[in-house]
Amino acid sequence: MNFINTAFAASQDTQEPSALGFLLPIFILVLMYFILIRPQSKKIKEHKEMVSEIKVGDEKVLKIGESYIKLKISENVDIKIQKTSIGKILPKNSLESIK
Repeated sequence: MNFINTAFAASQDTQEPSALGFLLPIFILVLMYFILIRPQSKKIKEHKEMVSEIKVGDEKVLKIGESYIKLKISENVDIKIQKTSIGKILPKNSLESIK
């Protein structure tokens, strides 16, 4: 009988939740925000600004649509690409200086 009372009393012994157990998940979420989410959002914003600055007359740009840009890559060869695939804008006449 004494063994049952001791076992029952031991199972009733619960600890109060500590502040560390509460703050740890919040700290992890804040850390993930600053390491993953914030830099990615900044990069997306910079890319949108870069693409919005493209205009007809820039290096090889013939026409700008809602989500596509028409480029002249060679004599009599025009291509249409998505704006999201643009990685960098080169200064005017920079491709001729490379050749």
